[in-house]
Amino acid sequence: MHSTVVRIQNSFGFFTTVAFFTALSAAVSVLFIPQTPSAKLEPVLRNLQVVKGRPNYYSPKREEYAHIKFDLDADFTSLFNWNTKQIFVWITATYPVAGKLYEAPFSQAVIWDTIIKSQSQLQPFNPLTYLKKQPLKSRKSKSQKGIRKEEPRLDTGIIRLKNSKPKYQITDISGIISERQNVTLEIGWNVQPWVGALLWTMEDGQVLWKWKGVQGGMSKSFDMPALKGKSASSETVIGSGGTPQAATASPVV
Repeated sequence: MHSTVVRIQNSFGFFTTVAFFTALSAAVSVLFIPQTPSAKLEPVLRNLQVVKGRPNYYSPKREEYAHIKFDLDADFTSLFNWNTKQIFVWITATYPVAGKLYEAPFSQAVIWDTIIKSQSQLQPFNPLTYLKKQPLKSRKSKSQKGIRKEEPRLDTGIIRLKNSKPKYQITDISGIISERQNVTLEIGWNVQPWVGALLWTMEDGQVLWKWKGVQGGMSKSFDMPALKGKSASSETVIGSGGTPQAATASPVV
């Protein structure tokens, strides 16, 4: 009855029970933390282009694709808590489908994404180096005249992008995307916790207990320009932009 095997089984059962309720408490406790994300997203219309070529190296044919630059000012700091591992953020372009051959009235394409890691991932606890840590200082940059000036530090979850290039080009199944009207850009996010369910984007106006949907996050509608002239008609290849890069407390570029 009190053998070594029984004692080990009882200890393991007690440990798993405590671990389960600890994880459950961490997952449920985030419901009481207010979340108020906000974002301001606008396309840079002066650099909006539609050209014809191969949008990536794997494209089998030449087709029209759009190259949309954008300005983004987002604050996702309220989404970070003790149970947040990282946040996946993306920007989609929504535009109406041409013709009546398809059931969906709108098409969506991702033009940019990134991963914002929490501080626990960026600076994991290491007891061997804890005593040697020094307080973080503001980054210093060198101006054109050689005078060094301090730049303000940004908290984890702050994104500042100006005239940013897209990672992915926009194409359409019809191969034609020029002169499309009523195009909008919209930001989305996915919170990946250490324990618990994945949390997806809540739109503006949606409320769940103390959580509010992202304020703003959608640009004003705009129209795609006409196809660029002969100078862009030659077969050009634009890379896909690579894999998502992790965002930190510094500005994401």
